[in-house]
Order: sequence, then structure tokens, then C-alpha cells
Amino acid sequence: MYKIMLVDDAGFMRMMIKNYLTKAGYTDFVEGEDGQRAVELYQQEKPDLVIMDITMPNMNGIDALREIKKADANAKVIMCSAMGQESMVMDAITLGAIDFIVKPFKQDRIVQTVNKVLPL
Repeated sequence: MYKIMLVDDAGFMRMMIKNYLTKAGYTDFVEGEDGQRAVELYQQEKPDLVIMDITMPNMNGIDALREIKKADANAKVIMCSAMGQESMVMDAITLGAIDFIVKPFKQDRIVQTVNKVLPL
């Protein structure tokens, strides 16, 4: 079974994504609340996929992505961003993010994106 790490400073966002993915059949989750925690958790947990917000305290998602990819070039990371953060999304793709999801989330978009990366 796949392990998915959800990283967002808003707990309700992590809960919403987890609910969508649980309904789709994914069951193993690790959660972090900022980029710094994401980097630590990635090294400890070695998740199959990371879904990470761009805008967070302590360390943003772009810097966390950079650190995670430095530690594991094969890391699979999907970034989340609010509308209007196109330049940050482009930075994320350049740094190796495999996809991005725009907030507000649509359940089918999240599930489709994860299914593409981690087929059940």
C-alpha cells in the first residue's frame, strides 16, 4: 500500500485531501504542517508521494521541495497553490514537482492526479 504525505499549514486542508483520497481507496497518510516538518518527515517516513502546499510558515513548499529533491531525486511531489501563484508553480515544476493542484480543490482533480502517480 502507498504512503502519502500531506503537507499544509491548514489542518482542515489536510483533512479534506485525506477524506477525498480515503474514499478513493488510499489509507496510509503522514501529515506535516510546514516545509521544515515536510523535509524531516520525508526522511523518516519515505512516502511514495508528497502533496504539499506552496505557502506555509517556517519553510515554504518551494524550499521544502528543493530540500526533498536534493535528498531523493526520485521523490514524487505534487504542489498545491492558490490562484495567482503561477510563477511559484513554474518554479516548483522546474525543481521537479510532478504536478500541481490549484486551490480550492476539486475532489476528482485530486483523485485523478494521485491515481496517475500511484495507481491502485
